Parts: sequence; structure tokens; C-alpha cells
Amino acid sequence: MAKTAYLFAGQGAQTLGMGQDLYREEPSYRQTVTQASDILGINLADPEVAAAPENTQVAILTMSYGIWRLIAPTAATPVGLVGLSLGEYSALVAAGSLSFEDGLRLVADRSRYMAAAGHETPGKMAAVLTDQQTIVQELCDKIDGVYIANYNTLNQLVVGGTPEAVKQLKQALKDHKIRVVPLKVAVSSHTPLMASASEKLGQRLETVAFTAPKWPVWSNTTGQPFAVEHLAATLVDQLVAPTHFYDDFRGLTAAGADQFVEIGPGHVLSSFAKQIAPAAKRYQINDMTTLNAVRSELGW
Repeated sequence: MAKTAYLFAGQGAQTLGMGQDLYREEPSYRQTVTQASDILGINLADPEVAAAPENTQVAILTMSYGIWRLIAPTAATPVGLVGLSLGEYSALVAAGSLSFEDGLRLVADRSRYMAAAGHETPGKMAAVLTDQQTIVQELCDKIDGVYIANYNTLNQLVVGGTPEAVKQLKQALKDHKIRVVPLKVAVSSHTPLMASASEKLGQRLETVAFTAPKWPVWSNTTGQPFAVEHLAATLVDQLVAPTHFYDDFRGLTAAGADQFVEIGPGHVLSSFAKQIAPAAKRYQINDMTTLNAVRSELGW
């Protein structure tokens, strides 16, 4: 029998109108959106409201948890869960380490802290498509203000930093014939440019009570399952330290996972999974079509 791990989408995968068919056709999903809207005082059922930059993070969490609630009663017991950056909060809520209400309010504040930090210290980010990761690291070390932000696969990194530093790095990578794809983001996540946001998040997390997750939730920051006694500190570090999705994914496969279900908008994490473990089965749930396909094929 397949052993299933769940992957929770991060910021950047959102699309206008995401989840609208689920909202129309699935009462449980609609209840989750209504609950989130009441908690936050905004109408997340309105696609334009959900797509507003200040609401993106809570909209993704709401969509991801809404899908989780749909499948949880009949889905396979997790070997583990992992989310990319923001997706860690969705995974922690799904695993019962954090209530949905607390998670929503915390993510709303996290979003504000990050936006303020980006306003104070504007940043840029870019995907670097290469297996020559040592070269990328060496170039980053030579340029002040640019850093590796995401270790996604053995063939893809994301870098971030000040606009001028990222520009210099892009030219240096071009000289090495390494492909760079600019990302449409206004902040440089998982780099020291988020220091002020990380500090504010640390203060905010002093008011949050976590419990041990029901199943292992893997941390992007440590590449290991979260330990409840260090959970808040790890989330603080996450804003200024690089993510290690590749290490998390390899950890899940070492734990026996051979089937992966991505939850939330897009299919970014499934594409990473295809690169890292091409023989594993992969599914996404982000609309009624994919939900029904999973229900039909897996009996959920």
C-alpha cells in the first residue's frame, strides 16, 4: 500500500478565482471560507478580495485548509506533511499544532510584517535553473546583499537580495551561461532583508500556543520535523534563513513516502517532486476536477 505525504502550497502559486468551484459545490469548503471571512472581517469568497496582495497569504491558507477538511475524513494517514514557506502554516494547522483561527490571525500579521519590511528595504528575487549550485553560492558570496533563499531541487535555486545586488548576480550568472528567471515579488523572503519582519514575528509568536502535531511536519529551515518546543523559534528563523524543500522531500521519502498529494493552488511542489522522485505517484488538489480525480483514483 502506498504511503502518502502531503505538500502544502506556498505564496506565488495563487491565481485569480482560485477555489471558486470548490466554494460553489462543496459545503465543507464553503464553511471554511465563511469561517475565515468572519474571523478576519473580509470577504474571502470575493475573488478580488482574495487576490489583493495584503490578503494573499490568508487566502492560500484558507484554500489549503478548506481542501484538507474535505479529504481528511477519508484520506490516507500521513507519513508526513511539508509546506513551502507560507505552506508550513497550512501544514501545521492541518496537523492540529495550531488552530485555524490562530493560524489565520498569525498569517495575517506575518503578511503585514513582511510587507513593511519590503517597504523599508525593497528586494528582488529570481529563480536560478542550474545544477551548478556551488558556482551560484560562490557568486553570492562575492556580491554584498544577495543570498540563496530557496534550495528547491538539485536543479533549481531561488536567490534574493537588494535590487542592485540581484542585478549584479544575474549578470554574473549570465556570464557563466546559467539561466535566471526574475520573479514577480515585492520582498526578498528568506534572506536577511526580512530581519525586521522576523523580529516582529518573534514578538507575536510569544502570544501563540502550539501543540505537538499529530503527524510529522517538516521544517524548511532545519530540514527536519518540527519539534514543538522549538516551533516558534524555527518559524522566526524561517523568514531570514533559506528554505530546504529538497531536504524535506528526501526526508519524507526516507520515511517511506512514495505518494505525494499537493494541496492548494498551483502545482509547483508536484513539479519539484517529479524532479526529485520521478517514480513516485503525484497528485494535486486545487479545484473540483482534481478533487474528483483523487476521489476516483484513491477512493477518498
